[in-house]
Amino acid sequence: MSEAMQEKLKNYRTAPFDARFPNTNQTKHCYENYLDYHRCNKAMSAKGQEVTPCQWYRRVYKSLCPVSWVSKWDEQVENGSFPGKV
Repeated sequence: MSEAMQEKLKNYRTAPFDARFPNTNQTKHCYENYLDYHRCNKAMSAKGQEVTPCQWYRRVYKSLCPVSWVSKWDEQVENGSFPGKV
C-alpha cells in the first residue's frame, strides 16, 4: 500500500467532503460508501490483491451510518437479500 494512503488512513478523523453529495442529507452518502466498501472488497479479492485500500470506505460509512442500519445491512448481505448491487 502506498505511503500516501497509509498516511490518510492514519490521520482519518471523520468522513471528508464528497462532491457527489454537496448539499444533501448524508443518508445517501452513508449508503453509497457502504456499497463502495463491499464492491471494493469483492473486486480486490477477485484480483487476489490486498483489500486494505477498501478500509477507507469502511471508515467513512462507519462514521456516517447509524449502527442499526449497518447491522441490518450486514445481515441482509449474509442472507443474500440486500437490495443494493454489491
